[in-house]
Amino acid sequence: MDAQAQESFRQFVAGRSSALLKTAVLLSGGDQHAAEDLLQNALVKAAGRWQRIDEPEAYVRRILYRQQVSRWRLKWRRREVTVAELPEAAAAPDASGTAELRLVLRTALSRLTARQRTVLVLRYFEDLPEADVARLLGCSVGTVRSTTHRSLARLRALAPELASFVPDGNDQRPSRDFSPVEVRP
Repeated sequence: MDAQAQESFRQFVAGRSSALLKTAVLLSGGDQHAAEDLLQNALVKAAGRWQRIDEPEAYVRRILYRQQVSRWRLKWRRREVTVAELPEAAAAPDASGTAELRLVLRTALSRLTARQRTVLVLRYFEDLPEADVARLLGCSVGTVRSTTHRSLARLRALAPELASFVPDGNDQRPSRDFSPVEVRP
């Protein structure tokens, strides 16, 4: 990679890594360390092909999705056991409801399967149509629809307090109301 390409890559990482990390956190079920690993691996792969990439962000996001799909397809997973969690940063006094919703959402998402979580992230956080999700995940549109339906039903069961934010599944377009709070890594 020449000096110009290196500088271009550095600027991309500096400018877009926080948005990409948010997606990685959602894909990994709220596990910050797994999300950082997922993003780092995606950026390493993108760096090797940087000069041939037309749309860098789309390319890196596709790597993130495919790596997450590969993780659920592995029969044997190496899992780290978390022994302690760092405390959340103090929220503004009037944002306690938002912080509570964020924690409830994070907990509920972490209890979904990786496939369910990935489909919901792609449909509602990334706002992708079913056909694009199916293409990215290598499955049929019907599979995306049924997985979305089952995932939303399970999310409603796991966190009834999110009911006003979870779409009913009858809409044709994803509702932007699904993510009522910004998920912070």
